[in-house]
Amino acid sequence: MKTQKEEYNTLSAEEQRVILHKGTEYAGTGEYNDFKVEGSFVCRQCEAPLYESSDKFDSGCGWPSFDDASEFVERVPDADGRRVEIVCQNCKGHLGHVFEGERMTAKNIRHCVNSVSIKFKKK
Repeated sequence: MKTQKEEYNTLSAEEQRVILHKGTEYAGTGEYNDFKVEGSFVCRQCEAPLYESSDKFDSGCGWPSFDDASEFVERVPDADGRRVEIVCQNCKGHLGHVFEGERMTAKNIRHCVNSVSIKFKKK
């Protein structure tokens, strides 16, 4: 994991649009939406550990969904005033949004994450 004192990973224009400027990739287009391999997901910008593949589930929403997260996933009020944004606690990069009460999993939570905000690390 890279810290503020270290240089973060270089981001493409699309990664910058989503991670730095709080954009959203189009539904169903992300590389990790239908991805099912054992391992973990880290922040694309700083490589902080964020999610385990065992917590990933198919929500049908068009983005990777997780029902649990590491302590490096921070919740903040979204600018729209209705949703809860999730960011990397280490670098503050935008990940997506979190939703509760949908009853999609036993944990009753869905972290809806942009694929461009994360990187996969195979176990």
